[in-house]
Amino acid sequence: MVELLVTSRENGWRLDKFVLEKAPDWVSRTFIQKAIKNGEILVNGTSKKPSYRVKTGDTITLNLPEKPQMPEVLPENIPLDIIYEDRDILVINKQPGIITHPIPSHTSGTIVNAVLYHCKDLQGIGGVLRPGIVHRLDKDTSGVMVIAKNDLAHQSLTKQFKDRLTEKLYVCLVKGVPEKSEGVIEISIARNPVLRVKMTATNSPLGKPAVTYYRVVRRFGNIASLVFAYPKTGRTHQIRVHMKYIGHPLMGDEVYGRAKEDEIYGIKRQMLHALMLAFYHPRTGEKMKFIARIPEDFKNAIVNLNSVANLRASL
Repeated sequence: MVELLVTSRENGWRLDKFVLEKAPDWVSRTFIQKAIKNGEILVNGTSKKPSYRVKTGDTITLNLPEKPQMPEVLPENIPLDIIYEDRDILVINKQPGIITHPIPSHTSGTIVNAVLYHCKDLQGIGGVLRPGIVHRLDKDTSGVMVIAKNDLAHQSLTKQFKDRLTEKLYVCLVKGVPEKSEGVIEISIARNPVLRVKMTATNSPLGKPAVTYYRVVRRFGNIASLVFAYPKTGRTHQIRVHMKYIGHPLMGDEVYGRAKEDEIYGIKRQMLHALMLAFYHPRTGEKMKFIARIPEDFKNAIVNLNSVANLRASL
């Protein structure tokens, strides 16, 4: 039995939202709502509805489910597009359509499975599910990634990302044309309390600070724009959420945009590519910069958008 005390910070929150934030990651929203409705989560010893607004001083009691067993992660002979490698680091151009690391429901076909096959000594560095992983790219985001091959590299790179010593440049295609040709988007990001797979821009204290600089480098009429994005923080879905926040979601983004509309341009995934990553080598301290070539589907989308924009301009 676990007891949770409501503080002034959470005063007025829905009961299901309060429990969801306080519960471990492996506890789902569906489990919490079902437990509340079944009277298995109590407020001051009394059953309440999921919509009940908790009050400062309330005591919430519940029984947590057991943490799922960690699945075994096996090496797999998955091709890697290697940009650079030495005894400490591996830098790759991640292809779209592959997730970075395993999750309990998806333990194969990931970058980690591929890296375990390529680098025989990674197991344990960064944990069972994320050996060598110091940052991640979304499944349908392509581009440059660095992987640590030993503890020295893992500790150094993790600290560099945390201390914002790395430099990142992304290229993306967004719907429409931003009003300002360049600017900064500075608004916190939090997990969506209803749809846990989504993030949201928010001024709530629950959000984590997030800053993205951007510059429009090409316009395709009023259909779309090619944008350089420079994230100064590393929040989940940061560029995708921030571009949506200013009214220009990524082309092909099924979560934050209108992906179906963009299929006429041959776009089948979110148009986001990690073009450049710079950091200090964990052993030598040398500053290193890596560029990942833009994949063919991204190039084709640019060609198609340009053709349509030119056609419309000529009519």
